[in-house]
Amino acid sequence: MTPIVPVILSGGSGTRLWPLSREAYPKQFLPLVGDDTMLQATWKRVASIADAAPIVVANQEHRFMAAEQLRECNALPQALILEPIGRNTAPAIAIAALQALANGNDALLLVLPSDHVVRNEAAFHVAVRQAAIAAEAGKLVTFGIVPIAPETGYGYIKAATGQGVRAVDRFVEKPDLATAQQYVASGEYFWNSGMFLFKASRYLKELDRFQPAILSTCRNALDKATRDDDFIRLDAEAFAASPSDSIDYAVMEKTTDAAVVPLDAEWNDVGSWSALWEVSDKDADGNACHGDVIALGCKDSYAYGNRLIAMVGLQDVVVVETDDAVFVGHKDRVQDVKEIVGRIKRDGRSEAAAHRKVYRPWGAYDSIDNGARFQVKRITVKPGATLSLQMHHHRAEHWIVVSGTAEVTRGDEVILLSENQSTYIPLGVTHRLKNPGKLPLELIEVQSGSYLGEDDIVRFEDQYGRAGA
Repeated sequence: MTPIVPVILSGGSGTRLWPLSREAYPKQFLPLVGDDTMLQATWKRVASIADAAPIVVANQEHRFMAAEQLRECNALPQALILEPIGRNTAPAIAIAALQALANGNDALLLVLPSDHVVRNEAAFHVAVRQAAIAAEAGKLVTFGIVPIAPETGYGYIKAATGQGVRAVDRFVEKPDLATAQQYVASGEYFWNSGMFLFKASRYLKELDRFQPAILSTCRNALDKATRDDDFIRLDAEAFAASPSDSIDYAVMEKTTDAAVVPLDAEWNDVGSWSALWEVSDKDADGNACHGDVIALGCKDSYAYGNRLIAMVGLQDVVVVETDDAVFVGHKDRVQDVKEIVGRIKRDGRSEAAAHRKVYRPWGAYDSIDNGARFQVKRITVKPGATLSLQMHHHRAEHWIVVSGTAEVTRGDEVILLSENQSTYIPLGVTHRLKNPGKLPLELIEVQSGSYLGEDDIVRFEDQYGRAGA
């Protein structure tokens, strides 16, 4: 049997789970169901049936989060490919297929979004093994979810009659409720899961047949990519030239070799707060609560937060609290969160893209207070990590060590600071912060000046490839 190589697509930056999921920290990097993040759970779901390490395709801006989370779950990808811009699934999968062939392996690619939930992993493994036989024979197999309700938020797949792997009769768009009810009642339709299994060369052959521009531009982007020990960075100009298209439109709806395997494995794409409520553990009243929540007289509601949330007399309501935003909505209207995010963007506010706490490859910072000419941050630096050598044109900084040891470069001098010690970085002075210890370094940074934006950073040296940016 041809080896199975997982292809994990982690390039999304959706905001349907705002305010928890945001562009800079989307849902695949969050532990929404269980202790593992959704990216980590995706790898663990297939680790036992994979014959090789995964190929992961991620957004350039999420590279350090993806690499760190994969390292934490002992997944060392054979390639972590970075997209400079999103071009949808057809190009992303093409890049993964080209990389697999470049490694000398015309593998069966098990293509998986990184943000789905599959409760019944045993049933999923059985379906994969069924699909592998058909993919070995040249079929392009997708997994059709056995519908449990007339869902209008999914596309559908109409399958030919039979058992096991079936030919695809047609793909259909998201239907209205009446049409969805007819689909489910017929027993011939399945939800379109967005998961696939096929040979790398087979997919590329069909892509070349139906969308040759995608294949040629992706090949060019990969040929011109820069590579290091951690990442494959696609050439930005070449990849941007690729048409943006989904694998469904580009290939699956056109090929005569599309097949579908029915999958009944408690699958959910967690595409809304109501969907997350469905897959979460609930109390006797149907409430799913994450964090410090007191629910009095509430039914079928969802609450997620860090601070105390007290709810009284609510039914079918979602309450989500983060450090800088609170979302409250009826479960029937949670899809409208997209309009909220759109309004936040139009108003030029930062809450659509980033959390108050921002993660960096060296650690994180949390903006805990700010005013017209000052900002206070709580900074955490990982053991052995170093920030860039940098300077600011418009602000000065005070650093106070709370715990750990800080090695501070300030102009031409290098000093060591321990707990309760501090230093001052004048405006325009070159500086760098390093944690030389074995424990996390925590400090408070007080910025003061006429402009406090993150773009007031001039980097001279940076071990994470950000110098000059």
